[in-house]
Amino acid sequence: MNILSIQSQVVYGHVGNSAAVFPLQRLGHEVWPINTVQFSNHTGHGAWRGDIFPARLIDDCVQGVAERGVLPSCNGVLSGYVGAPETGAAILRAVSAVKQANPGALYCCDPVMGDVGRGVFVRPGVPEFFEREALAHADIVTPNHFELQLLTGASIRSREELTHALRTLSARGPQIAMVTSLTLDDTPHDRIDIAAFSPQASLRIRTPRLAVSANGAGDLVAALFFAHFLVARNVKTALENAASSVFGVLAAMEKNHLRELPLIAAQGEIVAPTHRFEATAI
Repeated sequence: MNILSIQSQVVYGHVGNSAAVFPLQRLGHEVWPINTVQFSNHTGHGAWRGDIFPARLIDDCVQGVAERGVLPSCNGVLSGYVGAPETGAAILRAVSAVKQANPGALYCCDPVMGDVGRGVFVRPGVPEFFEREALAHADIVTPNHFELQLLTGASIRSREELTHALRTLSARGPQIAMVTSLTLDDTPHDRIDIAAFSPQASLRIRTPRLAVSANGAGDLVAALFFAHFLVARNVKTALENAASSVFGVLAAMEKNHLRELPLIAAQGEIVAPTHRFEATAI
């Protein structure tokens, strides 16, 4: 598979393209990365250096790839952190160019906006971009629990509320949704859920809650879910493979008391997870 990945990039650590490119390559996919920002490290560290790239850089890079005549071979576009609303507009132009060249290509939008505890951490206008523009163009969307509530304007605590929110989201564009960092009323305190929705099924995987705060885990699981779906065209398979791999990486992170994802040291978990988790119907 050839995947165009438009996300952030950091020098130290693994978030955005730094969390997506190597795992996708490890699975055997060709990745065409375009960076929306270049930061020294994840902003969650409290201090960082670097800058947001202008939207024209995305347009220029996509045009350059198109001039090589290879856009028809692009199987999908993955987007993550959007530094500014104009960056989002450039991403949608890239999606349009890819889909015009290959109508079978899919767009997976990871609407990075915030999280429980930190709240919204993106620039003004970015949440509105995702809600009003990106969703309509996305085939797959991968919010966390906080971001799903932000996109739907609803508090989500029960399975019924989750199902309703996912159906609401699907009606606005994406036929498939995966929700990470999910804690519902019936989620035990020592567990965490990840769910996926398609017109055919609503599924959930429950894994042990690990004592780690992992910047980039959402970027990693979105990339893996998208890649596995592109290959299998099966939401259950994609969810099980992605959740199992991410748990393995996070377990290695916890075991070794690390602050960053150990993608290199634990790369075996990407292709052959130590623990396998099965998705069940919600």
